Amino acid sequence: MGKDKVRIGIIGAGRIGKIHADNLLRNPHAEIVGISDLFAGPELEAWASSRGIPVVTTNSSELISMPNVDAVLICSSTDTHVPLIEQAAQAGKHIFCEKPVSMDLTQTQAAVAAVQKAGVKLQIGFNRRFDHNFRRIRTHVQDGTIGDPHIIKITSRDPSPPPAEYIRVSGGIFMDMMIHDFDMARYLSGSEVEEVYAQGNVLINPVFAEHGDVDTAIVTMTFANGAIGVIDNSRQAVYGYDQRVEVFGSKGSAAAANDHPNTAEISTAAGLMRDKPLHFFLERYNEAYVQETALFIDAIIHDTPVIVDGHDAVQAERIALAAKMSMERGRPVKLSEVPGVSLESQTATP
Repeated sequence: MGKDKVRIGIIGAGRIGKIHADNLLRNPHAEIVGISDLFAGPELEAWASSRGIPVVTTNSSELISMPNVDAVLICSSTDTHVPLIEQAAQAGKHIFCEKPVSMDLTQTQAAVAAVQKAGVKLQIGFNRRFDHNFRRIRTHVQDGTIGDPHIIKITSRDPSPPPAEYIRVSGGIFMDMMIHDFDMARYLSGSEVEEVYAQGNVLINPVFAEHGDVDTAIVTMTFANGAIGVIDNSRQAVYGYDQRVEVFGSKGSAAAANDHPNTAEISTAAGLMRDKPLHFFLERYNEAYVQETALFIDAIIHDTPVIVDGHDAVQAERIALAAKMSMERGRPVKLSEVPGVSLESQTATP
Protein backbone atom coordinates (compact mmCIF):
# COMPACT_ATOMS: atom_id res chain seq x y z
CA MET A 1 0.00 0.00 0.00
CA GLY A 2 1.25 3.45 -0.85
CA LYS A 3 1.97 5.81 1.98
CA ASP A 4 -1.01 8.03 1.31
CA LYS A 5 -3.33 5.95 -0.88
CA VAL A 6 -5.48 2.89 -0.24
CA ARG A 7 -6.34 0.60 -3.15
CA ILE A 8 -9.92 -0.62 -2.96
CA GLY A 9 -11.93 -3.52 -4.34
CA ILE A 10 -15.73 -3.22 -4.14
CA ILE A 11 -17.88 -6.35 -3.84
CA GLY A 12 -21.46 -5.74 -4.88
CA ALA A 13 -22.45 -3.21 -7.52
CA GLY A 14 -25.96 -2.42 -6.38
CA ARG A 15 -27.16 0.99 -5.27
CA ILE A 16 -25.02 1.25 -2.14
CA GLY A 17 -21.92 -0.18 -3.83
CA LYS A 18 -22.11 2.45 -6.55
CA ILE A 19 -22.69 5.23 -4.01
CA HIS A 20 -19.55 4.22 -2.12
CA ALA A 21 -17.63 3.98 -5.40
CA ASP A 22 -18.59 7.47 -6.51
CA ASN A 23 -17.68 8.86 -3.09
CA LEU A 24 -14.30 7.14 -3.05
CA LEU A 25 -13.51 8.31 -6.57
CA ARG A 26 -13.52 11.86 -5.17
CA ASN A 27 -11.16 10.89 -2.34
CA PRO A 28 -7.52 11.66 -3.22
CA HIS A 29 -6.35 8.97 -0.81
CA ALA A 30 -8.35 6.15 -2.38
CA GLU A 31 -8.03 4.26 -5.66
CA ILE A 32 -10.67 1.78 -6.86
CA VAL A 33 -8.88 -1.01 -8.70
CA GLY A 34 -11.85 -3.29 -9.29
CA ILE A 35 -15.48 -4.12 -8.67
CA SER A 36 -17.25 -7.49 -8.60
CA ASP A 37 -20.88 -8.44 -8.91
CA LEU A 38 -22.54 -11.78 -9.62
CA PHE A 39 -24.50 -10.16 -12.44
CA ALA A 40 -21.67 -8.12 -13.91
CA GLY A 41 -22.17 -7.55 -17.62
CA PRO A 42 -21.94 -4.88 -20.31
CA GLU A 43 -23.94 -2.34 -18.29
CA LEU A 44 -21.64 -2.57 -15.26
CA GLU A 45 -18.58 -2.62 -17.49
CA ALA A 46 -19.71 0.60 -19.15
CA TRP A 47 -20.39 2.17 -15.75
CA ALA A 48 -16.95 1.16 -14.46
CA SER A 49 -15.23 2.33 -17.63
CA SER A 50 -16.85 5.76 -17.33
CA ARG A 51 -15.27 6.04 -13.90
CA GLY A 52 -11.86 4.64 -14.75
CA ILE A 53 -12.28 1.41 -12.75
CA PRO A 54 -10.09 -1.09 -14.63
CA VAL A 55 -11.37 -4.48 -13.38
CA VAL A 56 -14.93 -5.78 -13.52
CA THR A 57 -15.56 -9.40 -12.56
CA THR A 58 -18.30 -11.77 -11.42
CA ASN A 59 -15.80 -13.49 -9.09
CA SER A 60 -15.35 -11.80 -5.71
CA SER A 61 -12.57 -14.22 -4.82
CA GLU A 62 -10.60 -12.93 -7.78
CA LEU A 63 -10.93 -9.40 -6.47
CA ILE A 64 -9.96 -10.33 -2.90
CA SER A 65 -6.87 -12.21 -4.07
CA MET A 66 -5.55 -9.37 -6.21
CA PRO A 67 -2.16 -8.31 -4.76
CA ASN A 68 -2.84 -4.63 -5.49
CA VAL A 69 -6.00 -4.60 -3.36
CA ASP A 70 -5.41 -3.27 0.17
CA ALA A 71 -9.02 -3.24 1.34
CA VAL A 72 -12.46 -4.41 0.26
CA LEU A 73 -15.89 -2.88 0.61
CA ILE A 74 -18.54 -5.59 1.04
CA CYS A 75 -21.79 -4.23 -0.37
CA SER A 76 -23.35 -7.52 -1.48
CA SER A 77 -26.39 -9.27 0.01
CA THR A 78 -26.35 -9.97 3.74
CA ASP A 79 -26.09 -13.75 3.32
CA THR A 80 -22.67 -13.29 1.65
CA HIS A 81 -21.11 -11.05 4.31
CA VAL A 82 -19.66 -13.64 6.68
CA PRO A 83 -17.81 -15.80 4.13
CA LEU A 84 -16.51 -12.70 2.37
CA ILE A 85 -15.28 -11.16 5.64
CA GLU A 86 -13.52 -14.39 6.57
CA GLN A 87 -11.96 -14.73 3.12
CA ALA A 88 -10.80 -11.12 3.06
CA ALA A 89 -9.37 -11.36 6.58
CA GLN A 90 -7.41 -14.48 5.67
CA ALA A 91 -6.05 -12.61 2.65
CA GLY A 92 -4.88 -9.78 4.91
CA LYS A 93 -7.28 -7.19 3.48
CA HIS A 94 -8.92 -4.47 5.54
CA ILE A 95 -12.70 -4.64 5.39
CA PHE A 96 -15.67 -2.29 5.26
CA CYS A 97 -18.96 -4.22 5.47
CA GLU A 98 -22.53 -3.01 5.22
CA LYS A 99 -24.89 -3.83 8.08
CA PRO A 100 -25.91 -6.23 9.42
CA VAL A 101 -22.94 -8.57 9.26
CA SER A 102 -25.40 -11.47 9.26
CA MET A 103 -28.80 -12.61 10.53
CA ASP A 104 -27.09 -15.19 12.77
CA LEU A 105 -25.23 -13.92 15.83
CA THR A 106 -22.96 -16.98 15.97
CA GLN A 107 -21.86 -16.38 12.39
CA THR A 108 -21.30 -12.69 13.05
CA GLN A 109 -19.11 -13.49 16.04
CA ALA A 110 -17.13 -16.00 13.98
CA ALA A 111 -16.50 -13.35 11.31
CA VAL A 112 -15.38 -10.80 13.91
CA ALA A 113 -13.08 -13.38 15.51
CA ALA A 114 -11.51 -14.09 12.10
CA VAL A 115 -10.84 -10.38 11.65
CA GLN A 116 -9.26 -10.07 15.08
CA LYS A 117 -7.08 -13.13 14.45
CA ALA A 118 -5.89 -11.70 11.13
CA GLY A 119 -5.15 -8.30 12.65
CA VAL A 120 -6.98 -6.36 9.93
CA LYS A 121 -9.50 -3.56 10.33
CA LEU A 122 -13.24 -4.09 10.07
CA GLN A 123 -15.61 -1.14 9.84
CA ILE A 124 -19.39 -1.66 9.81
CA GLY A 125 -21.70 0.53 7.73
CA PHE A 126 -23.66 2.19 10.52
CA ASN A 127 -23.56 5.41 8.54
CA ARG A 128 -25.72 7.44 10.94
CA ARG A 129 -22.76 7.75 13.32
CA PHE A 130 -21.22 10.00 10.68
CA ASP A 131 -24.22 12.31 10.34
CA HIS A 132 -23.35 15.92 11.15
CA ASN A 133 -26.37 16.38 13.43
CA PHE A 134 -25.96 13.19 15.45
CA ARG A 135 -22.20 13.65 15.87
CA ARG A 136 -22.88 17.06 17.38
CA ILE A 137 -25.26 15.48 19.91
CA ARG A 138 -22.64 12.86 20.75
CA THR A 139 -20.05 15.60 21.33
CA HIS A 140 -22.28 17.40 23.82
CA VAL A 141 -22.91 14.15 25.68
CA GLN A 142 -19.20 13.33 25.83
CA ASP A 143 -18.04 16.75 26.98
CA GLY A 144 -20.60 16.89 29.78
CA THR A 145 -22.60 19.82 28.40
CA ILE A 146 -25.92 18.13 29.18
CA GLY A 147 -24.67 16.30 32.28
CA ASP A 148 -25.45 12.65 32.89
CA PRO A 149 -27.78 11.20 30.22
CA HIS A 150 -31.21 10.34 31.62
CA ILE A 151 -33.45 9.81 28.57
CA ILE A 152 -32.55 8.91 24.97
CA LYS A 153 -35.31 9.30 22.36
CA ILE A 154 -34.89 8.16 18.76
CA THR A 155 -37.48 8.45 15.99
CA SER A 156 -36.88 6.73 12.65
CA ARG A 157 -39.70 6.48 10.10
CA ASP A 158 -39.44 5.61 6.42
CA PRO A 159 -41.48 7.51 3.82
CA SER A 160 -42.85 4.31 2.30
CA PRO A 161 -42.70 0.54 2.90
CA PRO A 162 -40.25 -1.67 1.02
CA PRO A 163 -41.56 -4.14 -1.60
CA ALA A 164 -42.85 -7.55 -0.53
CA GLU A 165 -39.85 -9.37 -2.00
CA TYR A 166 -37.59 -7.31 0.25
CA ILE A 167 -39.73 -7.81 3.36
CA ARG A 168 -39.49 -11.56 2.86
CA VAL A 169 -35.69 -11.59 3.23
CA SER A 170 -35.12 -8.47 5.35
CA GLY A 171 -34.78 -10.21 8.69
CA GLY A 172 -37.60 -8.16 10.18
CA ILE A 173 -37.97 -4.59 11.37
CA PHE A 174 -35.57 -4.94 14.31
CA MET A 175 -32.68 -6.45 12.34
CA ASP A 176 -33.25 -4.52 9.11
CA MET A 177 -34.43 -1.07 10.18
CA MET A 178 -34.19 -0.50 13.92
CA ILE A 179 -30.67 -1.97 14.09
CA HIS A 180 -29.40 1.47 13.00
CA ASP A 181 -31.22 2.98 15.97
CA PHE A 182 -29.88 0.37 18.38
CA ASP A 183 -26.37 1.36 17.32
CA MET A 184 -27.30 5.04 17.63
CA ALA A 185 -28.66 4.45 21.14
CA ARG A 186 -25.31 2.99 22.25
CA TYR A 187 -23.43 5.74 20.41
CA LEU A 188 -25.39 8.63 21.92
CA SER A 189 -25.69 7.27 25.45
CA GLY A 190 -22.10 6.10 25.75
CA SER A 191 -23.43 3.02 27.51
CA GLU A 192 -24.48 -0.54 26.79
CA VAL A 193 -28.11 -1.60 26.61
CA GLU A 194 -29.00 -4.04 29.39
CA GLU A 195 -32.70 -4.71 28.79
CA VAL A 196 -35.31 -4.10 26.09
CA TYR A 197 -39.07 -4.30 25.86
CA ALA A 198 -40.56 -4.32 22.37
CA GLN A 199 -44.07 -3.91 21.06
CA GLY A 200 -45.11 -3.97 17.42
CA ASN A 201 -48.10 -4.23 15.14
CA VAL A 202 -49.13 -4.32 11.49
CA LEU A 203 -50.89 -1.02 10.83
CA ILE A 204 -49.80 -0.19 7.27
CA ASN A 205 -49.86 -3.28 5.06
CA PRO A 206 -50.89 -6.90 5.83
CA VAL A 207 -47.95 -8.13 3.70
CA PHE A 208 -45.73 -7.66 6.78
CA ALA A 209 -47.84 -10.13 8.76
CA GLU A 210 -47.60 -12.62 5.91
CA HIS A 211 -43.84 -12.69 6.47
CA GLY A 212 -43.98 -12.71 10.27
CA ASP A 213 -42.99 -9.06 10.53
CA VAL A 214 -44.49 -5.79 11.78
CA ASP A 215 -44.45 -2.33 10.21
CA THR A 216 -44.79 -0.24 13.38
CA ALA A 217 -42.76 -0.77 16.55
CA ILE A 218 -41.63 0.81 19.80
CA VAL A 219 -38.74 -0.42 21.94
CA THR A 220 -37.91 0.84 25.41
CA MET A 221 -34.41 0.26 26.78
CA THR A 222 -32.50 0.45 30.03
CA PHE A 223 -28.78 1.22 29.91
CA ALA A 224 -25.91 0.20 32.16
CA ASN A 225 -25.39 3.84 33.19
CA GLY A 226 -28.96 4.05 34.47
CA ALA A 227 -30.41 5.97 31.52
CA ILE A 228 -33.61 4.85 29.83
CA GLY A 229 -34.44 5.11 26.15
CA VAL A 230 -37.20 4.75 23.61
CA ILE A 231 -37.08 4.11 19.87
CA ASP A 232 -40.08 4.34 17.56
CA ASN A 233 -40.08 3.03 14.00
CA SER A 234 -42.65 3.16 11.23
CA ARG A 235 -42.38 1.89 7.69
CA GLN A 236 -44.56 4.74 6.39
CA ALA A 237 -44.41 8.42 7.28
CA VAL A 238 -46.50 10.12 4.60
CA TYR A 239 -44.62 13.43 5.03
CA GLY A 240 -41.13 12.08 4.34
CA TYR A 241 -38.10 10.55 6.02
CA ASP A 242 -38.44 11.29 9.73
CA GLN A 243 -35.10 11.14 11.59
CA ARG A 244 -34.88 12.79 15.01
CA VAL A 245 -32.97 12.21 18.24
CA GLU A 246 -32.83 13.76 21.70
CA VAL A 247 -30.63 13.13 24.71
CA PHE A 248 -31.98 14.63 27.93
CA GLY A 249 -29.60 14.89 30.86
CA SER A 250 -29.04 16.28 34.34
CA LYS A 251 -27.83 19.65 32.98
CA GLY A 252 -29.97 20.03 29.88
CA SER A 253 -30.79 18.37 26.58
CA ALA A 254 -29.45 18.10 23.04
CA ALA A 255 -31.77 17.38 20.13
CA ALA A 256 -31.49 17.04 16.36
CA ALA A 257 -34.49 17.73 14.13
CA ASN A 258 -35.08 16.62 10.57
CA ASP A 259 -33.03 17.96 7.68
CA HIS A 260 -35.06 19.89 5.09
CA PRO A 261 -34.27 20.94 1.51
CA ASN A 262 -34.14 24.52 2.80
CA THR A 263 -34.91 26.49 5.96
CA ALA A 264 -37.48 28.84 4.43
CA GLU A 265 -40.75 29.17 6.29
CA ILE A 266 -43.74 30.89 4.68
CA SER A 267 -46.27 32.61 6.93
CA THR A 268 -49.67 33.66 5.58
CA ALA A 269 -53.21 33.99 6.85
CA ALA A 270 -53.70 30.37 5.86
CA GLY A 271 -50.96 29.18 8.20
CA LEU A 272 -47.24 28.40 8.35
CA MET A 273 -45.67 26.40 5.55
CA ARG A 274 -42.27 24.80 5.01
CA ASP A 275 -40.83 21.96 2.95
CA LYS A 276 -41.22 18.35 4.02
CA PRO A 277 -38.11 16.57 5.37
CA LEU A 278 -35.60 15.24 2.85
CA HIS A 279 -37.34 12.33 1.19
CA PHE A 280 -35.16 9.29 1.90
CA PHE A 281 -31.87 8.02 3.27
CA LEU A 282 -29.84 8.75 0.13
CA GLU A 283 -30.62 12.45 0.46
CA ARG A 284 -30.71 12.63 4.27
CA TYR A 285 -27.43 10.81 4.84
CA ASN A 286 -25.55 11.77 1.69
CA GLU A 287 -22.68 13.44 3.56
CA ALA A 288 -22.61 10.66 6.16
CA TYR A 289 -21.88 8.14 3.39
CA VAL A 290 -18.98 10.33 2.23
CA GLN A 291 -17.59 10.62 5.74
CA GLU A 292 -17.81 6.95 6.69
CA THR A 293 -15.65 5.76 3.79
CA ALA A 294 -13.28 8.73 4.12
CA LEU A 295 -12.63 7.91 7.78
CA PHE A 296 -12.21 4.21 6.92
CA ILE A 297 -9.45 5.21 4.49
CA ASP A 298 -7.89 7.48 7.12
CA ALA A 299 -7.88 4.67 9.69
CA ILE A 300 -5.96 2.43 7.29
CA ILE A 301 -3.43 5.09 6.28
CA HIS A 302 -2.73 6.22 9.85
CA ASP A 303 -3.25 2.78 11.45
CA THR A 304 -5.86 4.07 13.88
CA PRO A 305 -9.06 2.39 15.14
CA VAL A 306 -12.17 2.61 12.98
CA ILE A 307 -15.21 4.53 14.26
CA VAL A 308 -17.58 1.54 14.34
CA ASP A 309 -16.15 -1.98 14.53
CA GLY A 310 -17.06 -5.65 14.88
CA HIS A 311 -17.90 -5.31 18.56
CA ASP A 312 -20.46 -2.65 17.65
CA ALA A 313 -21.93 -4.97 15.01
CA VAL A 314 -22.31 -7.80 17.52
CA GLN A 315 -23.91 -5.56 20.15
CA ALA A 316 -26.44 -4.10 17.71
CA GLU A 317 -27.43 -7.58 16.55
CA ARG A 318 -27.80 -8.77 20.14
CA ILE A 319 -30.15 -5.87 20.90
CA ALA A 320 -32.15 -6.61 17.73
CA LEU A 321 -32.50 -10.27 18.71
CA ALA A 322 -33.51 -9.32 22.25
CA ALA A 323 -36.18 -6.98 20.85
CA LYS A 324 -37.54 -9.75 18.63
CA MET A 325 -37.61 -12.13 21.62
CA SER A 326 -39.37 -9.49 23.70
CA MET A 327 -42.13 -8.94 21.17
CA GLU A 328 -42.65 -12.68 20.70
CA ARG A 329 -42.73 -13.41 24.44
CA GLY A 330 -44.56 -10.27 25.54
CA ARG A 331 -42.08 -9.36 28.26
CA PRO A 332 -38.85 -7.44 28.79
CA VAL A 333 -35.70 -9.32 27.74
CA LYS A 334 -32.27 -8.80 29.25
CA LEU A 335 -29.30 -8.75 26.89
CA SER A 336 -27.76 -11.46 29.06
CA GLU A 337 -30.47 -13.79 27.69
CA VAL A 338 -29.02 -13.40 24.19
CA PRO A 339 -25.92 -15.56 23.68
CA GLY A 340 -22.81 -13.57 22.98
CA VAL A 341 -19.08 -13.77 23.50
CA SER A 342 -17.03 -10.96 24.98
CA LEU A 343 -15.35 -9.08 22.16
CA GLU A 344 -12.99 -6.24 22.90
CA SER A 345 -13.94 -3.09 21.04
CA GLN A 346 -11.22 -1.21 19.18
CA THR A 347 -13.51 1.61 18.20
CA ALA A 348 -12.05 5.08 17.89
CA THR A 349 -13.67 8.05 19.55
CA PRO A 350 -15.05 10.28 16.75
